[in-house]
Amino acid sequence: MTSTVDSPAEAGRPAPPSGLVAVSRAPRWVRYALLTAGLAVALWLPNGLYAAVAVDILCWALFAVAVDLLLGFTGLMSFGHAAFWGTSAYVTGLVAIHAGLPFPAAVLAGALAAAALAVPIGYLAVKRTGIYFAMVTLAFAQMVYYVANEWRSVTRGENGLQGVPRTFFGVDLRDDYYFYYAILPIVLLGLAAAWRIVNSPFGRVLVGIRDNPARARALGYPVHRYKLTAFVLSGFLAGLGGGLFAVGHRFVSLDVLHWTTSGKAVIVVVLGGIGTLWGGVLGAAIVVRLEDWLSFSGFEAIGLVTGGIFVLVVLLFRRGIWGSAVALARRWMLRR
Repeated sequence: MTSTVDSPAEAGRPAPPSGLVAVSRAPRWVRYALLTAGLAVALWLPNGLYAAVAVDILCWALFAVAVDLLLGFTGLMSFGHAAFWGTSAYVTGLVAIHAGLPFPAAVLAGALAAAALAVPIGYLAVKRTGIYFAMVTLAFAQMVYYVANEWRSVTRGENGLQGVPRTFFGVDLRDDYYFYYAILPIVLLGLAAAWRIVNSPFGRVLVGIRDNPARARALGYPVHRYKLTAFVLSGFLAGLGGGLFAVGHRFVSLDVLHWTTSGKAVIVVVLGGIGTLWGGVLGAAIVVRLEDWLSFSGFEAIGLVTGGIFVLVVLLFRRGIWGSAVALARRWMLRR
């Protein structure tokens, strides 16, 4: 297996500014207005939707941001992130059931387990690029799926882990409405961590590696080490979302490790906008709400509708919904 190498023409071509860069260059009042609007929507969400749907949106938003950290800012397409999402879900469920710890501690244990799993997988995967990297991550994810399916004494196989508790120092969180507000600070901390990563000097090096790895290597940056660090951080954030998903559903099945879960996360990122970070949050809200509405209406071919919308967005909005909206807003401001 050989790795792909960017041609000099492709390596020297500057990438278009992402939605995140455009927002960061906006006036301060615009950034504060967007932040305030986002927080207001987050606080209102369980009042406008079913609380269980709102919880799923938070979990998938964190998962999408984790994938975008790798895809949009490092240039690595992973089809195996379900391994970290699912591993954290199982570890969180096992810790919550057998240790009886508060759910934030169980979720943290799951996220750390996902990050630990990301170290050996990332060490081997980041030596490849392009489709080869995607296939390596997919192969490892399928191995994790096989282990979980066969290790039935721990994972309970196809029956899954049932009755995952929402223990939190005696507070009753059985109602999804209150559970939503309990996990909201955790999700906001995860999103803030992702924002800080991509806006740090480390994040700028990642973008440089994404645009021109040969030049970054010539400048003395250890490219593989930076990619591995980004891979582990992405795995940790994906695990954070997976752990919350397990506690939110109070059930963990093999579906959390299936390759379609990784594919759905990639679709969510592309739909919202690659390299925008917040596009993943918007894409998660759209996909989760659409799937809930279609299933509630009795429509069975949900994948057909979501796939059709994905194709339309790719054809009509090359930068995704968030990226296209930011680009239009910037053009309007420049004209004024």
